[in-house]
Amino acid sequence: MGKIVNLHEYRIRTTEKRAFGPWRKRFGVKYGNHTRLADLSDRTLYLLALPGEDSTTAFYELIMGTLGLGHAAGFSALEKVLKMAVVDIHLFLADQVRFEMMRRLGWLGSLPCSGHRMIEMVQSFEDVRSFSMSNPPQLAASHPEYETYLRLHRKDKESFIRRMLPGAIEVFKARVRKQPS
Repeated sequence: MGKIVNLHEYRIRTTEKRAFGPWRKRFGVKYGNHTRLADLSDRTLYLLALPGEDSTTAFYELIMGTLGLGHAAGFSALEKVLKMAVVDIHLFLADQVRFEMMRRLGWLGSLPCSGHRMIEMVQSFEDVRSFSMSNPPQLAASHPEYETYLRLHRKDKESFIRRMLPGAIEVFKARVRKQPS
């Protein structure tokens, strides 16, 4: 008698392999369907937070794998509409990774997207982005510039946090370097 295959489980495992298979080689860590930003190692988070080709390729691997669009190397061959979708998702995920980095530093309070799995953030991008836009990250009350932050208009608060990103990357870099390999 043949083996019964749970089609739903099969789809999940296939998506997981396409999305995170390249990351196992890239980061040396196994991530999967249930992986959230908080589950990423500090080293992985730091490497994804860095601007540049390496992090862009890593995001494209995740996004294109999740959406079944092939490998990151095939990005340039995608139709224009699909390229734009991949870029939009990449920019959103890069922001979320950097906010998670700032949360780990104690600079931000809880993050709206922390409850979402990374694959879900790609598959349900429009809904997750919409939710995130109406629930922006908040500066932690313990941060030295919290009083200044409180006096700002809502849109200015978001810009205030974004201006802190380069400094956060440098501080996080020192944190990652102190950790054993």
